[in-house]
Amino acid sequence: MSRFAVDRLVFGPDDVDLARSPLAGHLDAETYVLGAFNPGMTRLPNGNLLLMVRVAEALREPIRGGQVHAIRWDEGRYVLDAWPLDLADTADPRKFLLRGGGWKIMALTSLSWLLPVELSADGLELVAVHYDKAVAPQGSFQCYGVEDARICKVGDEWLMTTCSVSPERHSTTLYASDNGLDWRFEGIVLDHQNKDMLIFEGKPGGKYWAQTRPLGDLYFAYPPGSEWRAGPSINLATSPDGRHWQPHLNPGIRPHAGTVATARIGGGTPPILTDKGWLTLWHGVEPKEIVGIYRTYWSLLDRDDPSVTLHTEHAPLLEASPELTAPLADKMYVHDVVFTTGIADAGDHYVVASGEADLACRITHIPKAVFA
Repeated sequence: MSRFAVDRLVFGPDDVDLARSPLAGHLDAETYVLGAFNPGMTRLPNGNLLLMVRVAEALREPIRGGQVHAIRWDEGRYVLDAWPLDLADTADPRKFLLRGGGWKIMALTSLSWLLPVELSADGLELVAVHYDKAVAPQGSFQCYGVEDARICKVGDEWLMTTCSVSPERHSTTLYASDNGLDWRFEGIVLDHQNKDMLIFEGKPGGKYWAQTRPLGDLYFAYPPGSEWRAGPSINLATSPDGRHWQPHLNPGIRPHAGTVATARIGGGTPPILTDKGWLTLWHGVEPKEIVGIYRTYWSLLDRDDPSVTLHTEHAPLLEASPELTAPLADKMYVHDVVFTTGIADAGDHYVVASGEADLACRITHIPKAVFA
Protein backbone atom coordinates (compact mmCIF):
# COMPACT_ATOMS: atom_id res chain seq x y z
CA MET A 1 0.00 0.00 0.00
CA SER A 2 1.28 3.49 -0.88
CA ARG A 3 2.59 5.74 1.87
CA PHE A 4 0.87 8.69 0.15
CA ALA A 5 -2.87 9.35 0.15
CA VAL A 6 -2.98 10.31 -3.52
CA ASP A 7 -1.09 7.80 -5.64
CA ARG A 8 -2.64 6.37 -8.80
CA LEU A 9 -2.24 5.50 -12.45
CA VAL A 10 -3.74 8.17 -14.71
CA PHE A 11 -2.85 7.05 -18.26
CA GLY A 12 -1.93 3.73 -19.78
CA PRO A 13 -1.81 1.62 -22.94
CA ASP A 14 -5.59 1.36 -23.32
CA ASP A 15 -5.84 5.17 -23.41
CA VAL A 16 -3.82 5.48 -26.65
CA ASP A 17 -5.61 5.49 -29.99
CA LEU A 18 -3.15 3.93 -32.44
CA ALA A 19 -5.35 4.97 -35.36
CA ARG A 20 -3.93 8.44 -34.67
CA SER A 21 -0.33 7.28 -34.18
CA PRO A 22 2.44 8.71 -36.38
CA LEU A 23 3.02 5.10 -37.51
CA ALA A 24 -0.59 4.52 -38.63
CA GLY A 25 -0.82 3.23 -42.19
CA HIS A 26 2.93 2.74 -42.65
CA LEU A 27 3.49 -0.89 -41.67
CA ASP A 28 2.11 -4.12 -43.07
CA ALA A 29 2.08 -5.55 -39.56
CA GLU A 30 -0.07 -5.19 -36.46
CA THR A 31 1.24 -2.99 -33.65
CA TYR A 32 0.11 -2.46 -30.07
CA VAL A 33 1.02 -0.18 -27.17
CA LEU A 34 3.71 -1.93 -25.17
CA GLY A 35 3.74 0.97 -22.72
CA ALA A 36 2.54 4.55 -22.25
CA PHE A 37 4.95 5.70 -19.57
CA ASN A 38 7.89 7.85 -18.37
CA PRO A 39 6.07 11.17 -18.84
CA GLY A 40 7.81 14.51 -18.81
CA MET A 41 5.56 16.98 -17.01
CA THR A 42 5.03 20.74 -16.85
CA ARG A 43 2.33 23.21 -15.90
CA LEU A 44 0.65 24.94 -18.82
CA PRO A 45 -0.34 28.63 -18.92
CA ASN A 46 -3.98 27.62 -18.25
CA GLY A 47 -2.97 25.94 -14.98
CA ASN A 48 -3.42 22.38 -16.22
CA LEU A 49 -0.62 19.86 -16.24
CA LEU A 50 0.87 18.44 -19.41
CA LEU A 51 2.37 14.98 -19.64
CA MET A 52 4.62 14.16 -22.58
CA VAL A 53 3.98 10.43 -22.53
CA ARG A 54 6.40 8.00 -24.10
CA VAL A 55 4.34 5.65 -26.27
CA ALA A 56 6.29 2.50 -27.06
CA GLU A 57 4.53 1.10 -30.12
CA ALA A 58 5.55 -2.52 -30.63
CA LEU A 59 5.05 -5.25 -33.19
CA ARG A 60 2.40 -7.76 -32.14
CA GLU A 61 4.54 -10.54 -33.65
CA PRO A 62 8.18 -9.41 -33.83
CA ILE A 63 9.34 -12.96 -34.52
CA ARG A 64 8.05 -14.69 -37.61
CA GLY A 65 9.49 -16.65 -40.51
CA GLY A 66 12.70 -17.36 -38.63
CA GLN A 67 13.45 -13.65 -38.28
CA VAL A 68 13.07 -10.97 -35.61
CA HIS A 69 11.89 -7.55 -36.75
CA ALA A 70 12.48 -3.96 -35.70
CA ILE A 71 10.60 -0.77 -36.63
CA ARG A 72 12.68 2.06 -38.11
CA TRP A 73 11.95 5.58 -39.38
CA ASP A 74 13.33 6.10 -42.87
CA GLU A 75 13.00 9.42 -44.72
CA GLY A 76 9.50 10.22 -43.50
CA ARG A 77 8.10 6.70 -43.45
CA TYR A 78 8.29 3.70 -41.13
CA VAL A 79 9.73 0.38 -42.28
CA LEU A 80 10.51 -3.06 -40.86
CA ASP A 81 14.02 -4.50 -40.66
CA ALA A 82 14.39 -8.29 -40.45
CA TRP A 83 17.27 -10.04 -38.67
CA PRO A 84 18.04 -13.79 -38.66
CA LEU A 85 16.75 -15.22 -35.42
CA ASP A 86 19.87 -17.33 -34.89
CA LEU A 87 21.90 -14.10 -34.60
CA ALA A 88 19.64 -12.55 -31.96
CA ASP A 89 19.21 -12.86 -28.21
CA THR A 90 15.53 -12.12 -27.49
CA ALA A 91 15.48 -12.70 -23.71
CA ASP A 92 14.47 -9.06 -23.03
CA PRO A 93 10.97 -8.32 -24.42
CA ARG A 94 11.91 -4.69 -25.07
CA LYS A 95 14.84 -5.34 -27.38
CA PHE A 96 17.10 -7.95 -28.91
CA LEU A 97 20.89 -8.25 -28.89
CA LEU A 98 22.74 -9.13 -32.08
CA ARG A 99 25.59 -11.59 -31.67
CA GLY A 100 28.92 -11.62 -33.44
CA GLY A 101 29.53 -7.90 -33.83
CA GLY A 102 32.39 -7.58 -31.37
CA TRP A 103 30.42 -4.90 -29.53
CA LYS A 104 27.15 -4.91 -27.61
CA ILE A 105 24.72 -4.21 -30.45
CA MET A 106 20.96 -4.13 -30.05
CA ALA A 107 17.75 -3.26 -31.82
CA LEU A 108 14.30 -2.55 -30.41
CA THR A 109 11.03 -4.45 -30.80
CA SER A 110 9.16 -1.15 -30.47
CA LEU A 111 9.52 2.46 -31.60
CA SER A 112 8.74 5.29 -29.17
CA TRP A 113 7.10 8.64 -29.83
CA LEU A 114 5.85 11.34 -27.46
CA LEU A 115 2.15 12.03 -26.90
CA PRO A 116 1.02 15.28 -25.19
CA VAL A 117 -1.65 14.43 -22.60
CA GLU A 118 -3.33 17.32 -20.78
CA LEU A 119 -4.48 16.70 -17.22
CA SER A 120 -6.38 18.78 -14.68
CA ALA A 121 -4.39 21.03 -12.35
CA ASP A 122 -4.05 18.26 -9.75
CA GLY A 123 -2.98 15.73 -12.37
CA LEU A 124 -5.84 13.35 -11.66
CA GLU A 125 -8.33 13.94 -14.48
CA LEU A 126 -7.81 13.58 -18.23
CA VAL A 127 -8.63 16.81 -20.08
CA ALA A 128 -7.37 16.22 -23.65
CA VAL A 129 -5.01 14.09 -25.70
CA HIS A 130 -3.23 16.23 -28.30
CA TYR A 131 -2.40 13.76 -31.08
CA ASP A 132 -1.86 16.65 -33.50
CA LYS A 133 1.07 17.86 -31.39
CA ALA A 134 2.86 14.52 -30.98
CA VAL A 135 6.66 14.46 -31.23
CA ALA A 136 7.96 11.70 -33.50
CA PRO A 137 11.25 10.89 -35.25
CA GLN A 138 12.26 13.38 -37.92
CA GLY A 139 15.81 12.38 -38.77
CA SER A 140 18.17 9.42 -39.02
CA PHE A 141 19.63 10.35 -35.63
CA GLN A 142 16.36 9.21 -34.00
CA CYS A 143 15.26 6.51 -36.43
CA TYR A 144 14.59 4.04 -33.59
CA GLY A 145 12.52 6.51 -31.61
CA VAL A 146 12.23 9.47 -29.24
CA GLU A 147 12.10 8.56 -25.56
CA ASP A 148 11.76 9.78 -21.97
CA ALA A 149 11.00 13.50 -22.11
CA ARG A 150 11.96 15.81 -19.25
CA ILE A 151 10.46 19.31 -19.23
CA CYS A 152 11.39 22.49 -17.38
CA LYS A 153 10.51 26.15 -17.68
CA VAL A 154 13.33 28.70 -17.55
CA GLY A 155 12.08 32.27 -17.73
CA ASP A 156 9.39 32.42 -20.41
CA GLU A 157 10.63 29.37 -22.33
CA TRP A 158 9.83 25.70 -21.90
CA LEU A 159 12.70 23.29 -22.63
CA MET A 160 12.26 19.56 -23.20
CA THR A 161 15.11 17.08 -23.36
CA THR A 162 14.55 13.69 -24.96
CA CYS A 163 16.62 10.61 -25.71
CA SER A 164 16.96 9.95 -29.44
CA VAL A 165 17.89 6.43 -30.51
CA SER A 166 19.66 5.40 -33.72
CA PRO A 167 22.64 3.42 -35.03
CA GLU A 168 24.44 6.76 -35.44
CA ARG A 169 24.30 7.65 -31.75
CA HIS A 170 22.24 7.38 -28.57
CA SER A 171 21.96 11.09 -27.89
CA THR A 172 20.07 13.78 -26.00
CA THR A 173 17.96 16.05 -28.18
CA LEU A 174 16.36 19.37 -27.22
CA TYR A 175 12.96 20.86 -28.03
CA ALA A 176 11.71 24.32 -27.04
CA SER A 177 8.25 25.85 -26.71
CA ASP A 178 6.64 29.22 -26.04
CA ASN A 179 3.51 27.67 -24.53
CA GLY A 180 4.49 24.21 -23.23
CA LEU A 181 2.42 22.45 -25.90
CA ASP A 182 3.80 23.31 -29.35
CA TRP A 183 7.39 22.02 -29.61
CA ARG A 184 10.14 22.94 -32.06
CA PHE A 185 13.30 20.92 -32.53
CA GLU A 186 16.52 22.65 -31.42
CA GLY A 187 19.11 19.97 -32.17
CA ILE A 188 21.36 17.40 -30.51
CA VAL A 189 22.79 18.79 -27.26
CA LEU A 190 24.60 15.77 -25.76
CA ASP A 191 26.37 13.09 -27.77
CA HIS A 192 26.42 9.31 -27.62
CA GLN A 193 25.13 7.59 -24.46
CA ASN A 194 24.77 10.78 -22.44
CA LYS A 195 21.13 10.77 -21.35
CA ASP A 196 18.76 11.53 -18.46
CA MET A 197 19.51 15.23 -19.04
CA LEU A 198 17.57 17.43 -16.61
CA ILE A 199 17.76 21.21 -17.03
CA PHE A 200 17.34 23.17 -13.80
CA GLU A 201 14.22 25.35 -13.50
CA GLY A 202 16.28 28.47 -12.97
CA LYS A 203 19.78 29.81 -13.53
CA PRO A 204 22.21 29.40 -10.62
CA GLY A 205 24.89 32.04 -11.01
CA GLY A 206 23.20 33.36 -14.13
CA LYS A 207 23.91 30.19 -16.17
CA TYR A 208 21.82 27.27 -17.34
CA TRP A 209 22.64 24.13 -15.38
CA ALA A 210 21.77 20.53 -16.15
CA GLN A 211 22.23 17.09 -14.70
CA THR A 212 23.54 14.49 -17.15
CA ARG A 213 24.26 10.78 -16.99
CA PRO A 214 26.99 9.47 -19.33
CA LEU A 215 27.14 5.71 -19.75
CA GLY A 216 29.93 3.37 -20.70
CA ASP A 217 31.34 -0.12 -20.22
CA LEU A 218 34.39 0.94 -18.20
CA TYR A 219 34.70 2.79 -14.88
CA PHE A 220 37.78 3.30 -12.74
CA ALA A 221 37.82 2.22 -9.11
CA TYR A 222 37.59 4.58 -6.16
CA PRO A 223 40.30 3.95 -3.48
CA PRO A 224 39.66 1.20 -0.93
CA GLY A 225 37.41 2.46 1.83
CA SER A 226 35.88 5.23 -0.28
CA GLU A 227 32.26 6.14 0.40
CA TRP A 228 31.59 6.05 -3.36
CA ARG A 229 30.91 3.17 -5.73
CA ALA A 230 32.36 3.26 -9.25
CA GLY A 231 29.73 3.23 -11.98
CA PRO A 232 27.12 5.46 -13.67
CA SER A 233 26.57 8.71 -11.76
CA ILE A 234 24.71 11.98 -12.17
CA ASN A 235 27.10 14.56 -13.61
CA LEU A 236 26.62 18.30 -14.22
CA ALA A 237 26.98 20.66 -17.16
CA THR A 238 26.50 24.40 -17.67
CA SER A 239 25.50 26.52 -20.64
CA PRO A 240 25.25 30.22 -21.53
CA ASP A 241 22.17 29.69 -23.71
CA GLY A 242 20.62 26.29 -22.92
CA ARG A 243 21.89 24.89 -26.23
CA HIS A 244 25.68 24.59 -25.93
CA TRP A 245 26.82 22.62 -22.89
CA GLN A 246 30.14 22.20 -21.09
CA PRO A 247 30.70 19.45 -18.50
CA HIS A 248 31.26 20.78 -14.97
CA LEU A 249 34.57 19.92 -13.31
CA ASN A 250 33.07 18.70 -10.05
CA PRO A 251 31.06 15.48 -9.81
CA GLY A 252 27.37 15.56 -9.03
CA ILE A 253 25.46 12.78 -7.25
CA ARG A 254 27.39 9.52 -7.01
CA PRO A 255 26.36 5.99 -5.97
CA HIS A 256 27.26 5.17 -2.37
CA ALA A 257 29.50 2.19 -1.63
CA GLY A 258 27.41 1.16 1.38
CA THR A 259 24.39 -0.09 -0.58
CA VAL A 260 23.64 -1.94 -3.80
CA ALA A 261 20.17 -0.38 -3.96
CA THR A 262 21.69 2.56 -5.83
CA ALA A 263 24.48 0.70 -7.65
CA ARG A 264 23.40 2.53 -10.81
CA ILE A 265 21.79 5.96 -10.66
CA GLY A 266 20.35 8.54 -13.03
CA GLY A 267 18.39 11.77 -12.96
CA GLY A 268 14.62 11.79 -12.54
CA THR A 269 12.95 15.21 -12.25
CA PRO A 270 14.36 18.57 -13.38
CA PRO A 271 15.71 20.25 -10.21
CA ILE A 272 13.42 22.89 -8.72
CA LEU A 273 14.39 25.61 -6.27
CA THR A 274 13.09 25.40 -2.69
CA ASP A 275 13.89 27.40 0.44
CA LYS A 276 16.54 24.80 1.31
CA GLY A 277 18.15 24.47 -2.13
CA TRP A 278 17.59 22.62 -5.38
CA LEU A 279 15.34 19.59 -4.92
CA THR A 280 16.15 16.74 -7.27
CA LEU A 281 14.46 13.36 -7.49
CA TRP A 282 16.51 10.58 -9.07
CA HIS A 283 16.42 6.84 -9.63
CA GLY A 284 18.60 4.17 -8.11
CA VAL A 285 18.80 0.70 -9.62
CA GLU A 286 19.53 -2.43 -7.62
CA PRO A 287 20.82 -5.27 -9.81
CA LYS A 288 18.25 -8.05 -10.29
CA GLU A 289 17.73 -10.32 -13.29
CA ILE A 290 17.63 -8.43 -16.63
CA VAL A 291 16.15 -5.04 -15.71
CA GLY A 292 16.87 -4.48 -12.00
CA ILE A 293 14.81 -2.84 -9.24
CA TYR A 294 14.16 0.86 -9.86
CA ARG A 295 13.33 3.15 -6.92
CA THR A 296 13.07 6.93 -6.54
CA TYR A 297 15.32 8.86 -4.12
CA TRP A 298 15.88 12.57 -3.47
CA SER A 299 18.68 15.02 -2.74
CA LEU A 300 19.05 18.73 -1.99
CA LEU A 301 21.73 20.72 -3.82
CA ASP A 302 23.24 24.07 -2.86
CA ARG A 303 21.27 26.94 -4.42
CA ASP A 304 24.40 28.79 -5.58
CA ASP A 305 26.66 25.83 -6.40
CA PRO A 306 24.61 22.75 -7.38
CA SER A 307 27.76 20.61 -7.43
CA VAL A 308 27.49 20.67 -3.62
CA THR A 309 25.05 18.06 -2.31
CA LEU A 310 23.57 19.24 0.99
CA HIS A 311 21.53 16.16 1.78
CA THR A 312 20.62 12.80 0.26
CA GLU A 313 17.82 10.68 1.68
CA HIS A 314 18.89 7.05 1.51
CA ALA A 315 15.43 5.60 2.12
CA PRO A 316 13.43 5.38 -1.13
CA LEU A 317 10.76 7.99 -1.73
CA LEU A 318 8.82 5.82 -4.19
CA GLU A 319 8.89 2.14 -5.01
CA ALA A 320 7.04 0.10 -7.61
CA SER A 321 3.43 -0.59 -6.63
CA PRO A 322 1.99 -4.00 -7.58
CA GLU A 323 -1.32 -2.77 -6.18
CA LEU A 324 -1.51 -0.05 -8.84
CA THR A 325 -0.60 -2.32 -11.74
CA ALA A 326 -2.80 -5.26 -10.66
CA PRO A 327 -5.61 -4.26 -13.10
CA LEU A 328 -3.01 -4.33 -15.91
CA ALA A 329 -1.54 -7.71 -14.99
CA ASP A 330 -2.19 -9.12 -18.46
CA LYS A 331 0.02 -6.38 -19.97
CA MET A 332 2.95 -6.58 -17.54
CA TYR A 333 6.34 -7.49 -18.98
CA VAL A 334 8.69 -6.04 -16.33
CA HIS A 335 8.29 -5.64 -12.57
CA ASP A 336 9.88 -3.62 -9.74
CA VAL A 337 10.22 -0.45 -11.81
CA VAL A 338 9.18 3.10 -10.94
CA PHE A 339 10.90 5.78 -13.03
CA THR A 340 10.13 9.31 -11.85
CA THR A 341 10.25 11.97 -14.56
CA GLY A 342 8.31 15.11 -13.56
CA ILE A 343 7.45 17.41 -10.66
CA ALA A 344 5.12 20.40 -10.27
CA ASP A 345 4.42 22.72 -7.35
CA ALA A 346 0.88 22.46 -5.99
CA GLY A 347 0.95 24.60 -2.83
CA ASP A 348 1.48 22.37 0.21
CA HIS A 349 2.54 19.40 -1.91
CA TYR A 350 4.23 18.42 -5.14
CA VAL A 351 2.56 16.57 -7.98
CA VAL A 352 5.09 13.93 -9.02
CA ALA A 353 4.87 12.02 -12.31
CA SER A 354 6.46 8.62 -12.88
CA GLY A 355 6.48 5.74 -15.29
CA GLU A 356 5.23 2.59 -13.58
CA ALA A 357 6.56 -0.78 -14.77
CA ASP A 358 7.46 0.67 -18.18
CA LEU A 359 3.71 0.44 -18.73
CA ALA A 360 1.67 3.39 -17.45
CA CYS A 361 1.82 6.91 -15.99
CA ARG A 362 1.63 7.32 -12.23
CA ILE A 363 0.75 10.52 -10.36
CA THR A 364 1.66 10.90 -6.68
CA HIS A 365 0.92 13.85 -4.39
CA ILE A 366 3.89 14.20 -2.01
CA PRO A 367 3.61 16.68 0.89
CA LYS A 368 6.42 19.24 0.99
CA ALA A 369 6.96 18.27 4.62
CA VAL A 370 8.52 15.02 3.39
CA PHE A 371 11.51 17.06 2.15
CA ALA A 372 11.86 19.23 5.26
